[in-house]
Amino acid sequence: MRLKESWIELDTLRFNACHGVLPQERLTGGEFTVSLKVKYDISRAVLSDAVEDTISYAEIFKIVNREMLKPSCLLEHLAGRIGESLFNEIEGIGELQIKVSKLNPPMGAQCNGATVSLYLINDKTL
Repeated sequence: MRLKESWIELDTLRFNACHGVLPQERLTGGEFTVSLKVKYDISRAVLSDAVEDTISYAEIFKIVNREMLKPSCLLEHLAGRIGESLFNEIEGIGELQIKVSKLNPPMGAQCNGATVSLYLINDKTL
């Protein structure tokens, strides 16, 4: 058996956070979700069954949670900041797909959310 590529995914993490352009959004906060797909070589973990041979889901969440606590005006900035932190703090991440959604955004329309999606490549792994 040969592993071609591997990804670790965290799907629809939920947060209450104070992101937005409007002062009320920054004051009262709102509901957000974050989904991540992290490209990482887990071939050793496939064979070893040892947590030290992979990325801890809890470590990824800790970084995302910390960044969600820092207010941003734009989802674009927030998603980029999360990506940059993951690349800087977890060695070996080659690529990252991140989706940040603001549920029930204040735009006068009924919707499931406004979303920004980024596909990032770690400059250090090129």
